[in-house]
Amino acid sequence: MSDGIKEPRFHGEVTEKSHKNMSRIRGKDTSIEVALRKALWKKGYRYRKNYKVLPGSPDIAITKYKIAIFCDSEFFHGRDWDVLKPKLEKGKNSGYWVSKIQRNIERDEEKDKKLRFEQWTVIHFWGKDILRSTEECIKVIEEMIFDLKMTEVEIDGESGLYS
Repeated sequence: MSDGIKEPRFHGEVTEKSHKNMSRIRGKDTSIEVALRKALWKKGYRYRKNYKVLPGSPDIAITKYKIAIFCDSEFFHGRDWDVLKPKLEKGKNSGYWVSKIQRNIERDEEKDKKLRFEQWTVIHFWGKDILRSTEECIKVIEEMIFDLKMTEVEIDGESGLYS
């Protein structure tokens, strides 16, 4: 479940062009999410999308294996933050963007911690990685599933049961 707290919205000056661009950014069913979901479905994996029962509402939740997957855009989730931050500090509305992305990074860490506490495996993929090499992302997920199955067999094997 999410904590229900909304982050403050931007209240500075915005050009019409910026407003138009920002209004088109979606929170769910983004092209990166759809690409990964289609590839998973094609491989026979079933999942929940934007699973609100879990902290952070993972973009994809494979409930059978307790895997929470997040499809993160490079900009909003601060990829290469040590490189991006100085660039933002020189641009327009720098205070807003730096604090917004910094808070996104912190929120990602908080939700990951909560999910791990609930025994979920957390995977983050960068959007460009999903679009450029979807199959590599699927391999990461499949390797995680294999590892989880092996752990399950080892645990059951100790008690004399076999999965």
